Formats: sequence, structure tokens, C-alpha cells
Amino acid sequence: MTAVSQQHQVLVVASGKGGVGKTTTVANVSCALARMGHRVAVVDLDIGLKKLDLIMGLENRVIYDIVQVIEGECTLKQALVKDKRFPGLYMLPAAQTRNKDDISPQQVKGVCEQLKEEFEYVLVDCPAGIEQGFRNAIAAADRAIVVTNPEVSAVRDADRIIGMLESHGFQDIKLIVNRVQWDMIRSGNMLSIEDVAEHLYVDLIGVIPEDQHVVVSTNKGEPIVLNDKSRAGAAFENVARRIKGEEVPLLPPPEPSLWGRIKNFGRGLFSGH
Repeated sequence: MTAVSQQHQVLVVASGKGGVGKTTTVANVSCALARMGHRVAVVDLDIGLKKLDLIMGLENRVIYDIVQVIEGECTLKQALVKDKRFPGLYMLPAAQTRNKDDISPQQVKGVCEQLKEEFEYVLVDCPAGIEQGFRNAIAAADRAIVVTNPEVSAVRDADRIIGMLESHGFQDIKLIVNRVQWDMIRSGNMLSIEDVAEHLYVDLIGVIPEDQHVVVSTNKGEPIVLNDKSRAGAAFENVARRIKGEEVPLLPPPEPSLWGRIKNFGRGLFSGH
């Protein structure tokens, strides 16, 4: 696993299908980087279906959005929403009443170039799919992170996204496997991390375990990385460290649950072992 240290960079976070935890990843990794003292801007490009502001707990402070910045209704500084928890974290909201065709890749690139002048890391939340929203989101990016789940349909869609990123000239593509359930992997009912990584053939930068507290934190607008007792939060923080260029080992799988051990024991009995 490798990571390249590079200051003032734009990272696009993408996925093939929706629902794999891409926006949750953006919120948590950006918070982790900001908590480490970096200046970070997050850009929500899921125009028409925005939710990054909700996950980050900033929805009540949104006044302007990226489309209004591009159309000149406000300045970039006016549209940026400051996260009060971290002095260096800001969010540029998506527009809820517009669509992805209202802006162009070149316009997004212009906004991100401005952000790079002030922020060390600019994380772009790319909408799911491969249409205009995807082209907008990758236009300004220096690096790409693809988020998937260890499920056949999610991995297949991630494979297509990786192929499209490569066709657009991306050489630095990293992979996050999210919502990993170790008991299901042990029982053979979920793809293993090795299977996913070998199939997609890009550097693995994070393995995020399934954690029921993520749903609670998301509903509260408090990223799970702020919960020091959460394994998912620790895994997201490790992703942030790897983005910075640190060599951080993956968290080891937890010990099998009692129920998992009982099932595996019974399976062994009935299989004749």
C-alpha cells in the first residue's frame, strides 16, 4: 500500500453505485484531516440530491451554493460554510433545486483552483454514476479515491468507475472498502478484502468495518470519526493519515463474535471436520 504526500491537492471521492458510503467517507476523512490541523475544503457536487451538509451537521448554516458561485450571485468566500468544530474545515454546498447540467467541468475546475490556493486538501464528493456529474467532479482532481462495499454489484460498478478514471488519465487511484462485516466474510457470505482488492487492482487505502453507530452519528450530523470508541471512526482516521503519506497498518479484524464461533463450530460438525 502506498500513499503520496502532496500539499494543496484536489481529491475526488467516487463510487459506481449509490449507497456505498461515499458521502460519509468524505465527511469523516475531511474532519479527520482538519482535526490534524490541516486546512480542508469539501465540495458537494451531488447537485439536486445534496446531503453532505446534513451528514456534517451544517445544513442550517447554508446560504449559498456552488451554482450561485459559478453564476456570480455570490463570492466563493460567501458560499463557504465554516465548521465550528475545526478552524480549518469549510464546506461548499451543492444546489438542491438545480441539476448537474447547470455547470461544466471547466467551471468546477475554476472553483477548485481557487480553493487550492487557500486549502491544503480539497475533497470533492462525486455523485454516483457516470454522467455529467461524474465528469464535473473529476475535472479538477489530482487524485481519486473509489469507495465500494464487498458486494458483487458494488465491486462491478467500482471496476467501471476505475476504468473511466484511468481513461481520463488518472494514475493515482486509491480504494476504500466500506461497511465490511467480518463475520460474514468468515462464513463465506461476503467477498473478502483480498478478493475485492485483487479484482479492482488499485492500492487499498482503507477498510472500514460496519458500525451501527455510523447511522446514529449521521442522523445527528456528527461524523463518526469524532467518536474515539468507534472502530469505523478509527479506520477513517487512518485513511486520512494515509492520504497525508503516513504508513499506517490496516486495523486487524476483530475476534469472531460468540454467535459467529458457534455457527462455524456447527458448520464444522456437519461438514464432517
